[in-house]
Amino acid sequence: MKKLKLRELILCALFIALITVGTFVRIPVGTDVYTLQFLFTLLAGLMLGARLGALAVAAYIALGLIGVPVFASGGGPAYVLQPTFGYLLGFVLQAWFCGRFSRKVQAVSFRSLLAVNFGGMVIVYIIGISWFYLFSNYVVSAPIALWAAIFYCGVLQAGPDFLLCMAAAGLALRCYHEGLWLQAANDLPERQAVAKEV
Repeated sequence: MKKLKLRELILCALFIALITVGTFVRIPVGTDVYTLQFLFTLLAGLMLGARLGALAVAAYIALGLIGVPVFASGGGPAYVLQPTFGYLLGFVLQAWFCGRFSRKVQAVSFRSLLAVNFGGMVIVYIIGISWFYLFSNYVVSAPIALWAAIFYCGVLQAGPDFLLCMAAAGLALRCYHEGLWLQAANDLPERQAVAKEV
C-alpha cells in the first residue's frame, strides 16, 4: 500500500476527529435528533478523495469497534449487532463514491457536488435501511415491516440529510477554491481553469 504523506495523515486524522465530534453534536428537529456525522463523512470523501476519504471513515469505525466510545451509543465489537450499524458501513462507501465522482465531474460547482452528495446519500440509505430491516427482523427480534423501515429510516430523514448534502457541497466548493482538496494523481491541472461556482 502506498505510504501516506504527512499532509494526508494529518487530514485523515482531522476528519476522524471531525466525524467523532459530529456524532455528538445533536440538533433537535421536532421529535427527532440529528447529528453532523453525515456532514463530515460527505466532506471526508469530497476533500480527501476516494481512497483516503474511505480510509478515514473506516479508521473511525475501527476505533469504535475496538472499544473507543466514538459511536452515538458507545463502542465495542458488539456494535455490529446494532440495527443502525449499516449506516456506518454505508458511510465508507459513500466517502469513496463522493471522492471518486467529485473528481470525475467536468467542472467542480455547487450543483455537481450536490449531485455527487445525493448519490452518496442514496448509497447510505440503501445499505443502512437494508441492514436495519434485516437485523431488526432476523437478529434482534424486533420485527418491522419493510415499508415502515423505509418510511422511518429513509423518507422522514431525507429532508434534513439533503440539507446536509447542500451544506457539504457549499463547504467543499469553498475549500476547493482555497486549494484544500487532496487531488488525485491523474487530476488534470486545467480543471482549476474550468471550475466555477453555479
